[in-house]
Amino acid sequence: MELLMDESRYEKLKEIIKIYLPEDVSVDAISSESHFINELNINSANLVDIVLDVEDAFDIILENEDMDQMQTVSDALQIIETKISDKA
Repeated sequence: MELLMDESRYEKLKEIIKIYLPEDVSVDAISSESHFINELNINSANLVDIVLDVEDAFDIILENEDMDQMQTVSDALQIIETKISDKA
């Protein structure tokens, strides 16, 4: 069951990220190991937008240090998981 939950969060996160992908990056390029800036070419302004969307979508609050640690899709998922379990 937990794997399913993680999978749905991953899909939800991908839906958020794909809105901000530049035209030269395909949605298929998004993997759990994708680096937001280096691989997906997401600029820092869009990264802030992703963070705001993640907060809304998952009903969590991300601190500045969370944003600093959010380098890859996997990092983001880890932070989301931690924030959700801290709330429970």
